[in-house]
Amino acid sequence: MYIIAMYGFLMGSGPPGAAAGATVWRLATKWRSAVDRALAPLGLTHAQYVLLAALHGLERAGRQPTQRELADETGLEALYVSKLARTLEANGLITRRRDAHDTRAVRLILTDHGRASAPPAMRTVQELLERLLAPIGGRDGARATALVRELGVLLDAPLDPPSS
Repeated sequence: MYIIAMYGFLMGSGPPGAAAGATVWRLATKWRSAVDRALAPLGLTHAQYVLLAALHGLERAGRQPTQRELADETGLEALYVSKLARTLEANGLITRRRDAHDTRAVRLILTDHGRASAPPAMRTVQELLERLLAPIGGRDGARATALVRELGVLLDAPLDPPSS
């Protein structure tokens, strides 16, 4: 009933835009749950994985991002990144250090354990994504590429109504 109250319709009825919103929401929920289940044996949640994998990629590119930079990179809220970073630090995957030039900024650095943990987690998620995208030709298929492009258009659209 929540989805009906949230979007005001049943799947397949109502305007196509409403159905698109519900479909994106349901797919995101389904995929997030699938990633959580796949990563559970590695001791990670989907959100923790996003932070760990992004930090791994940024470090490989020679960057040592701040929590704020990692929030911008991942699309996660800065307060949520801070919470996730504390958990990952408690689990020995990252360290947090005050920036030498800006004491308000906190830099995130993978530990050796974090560097070793990221690649297996990334492989797990890549294998899962291949299975999840198989119905439309797999991760590298033309339909998946088109889907990513279309979803990117929606992600880039402003959420706030135009000011008058």
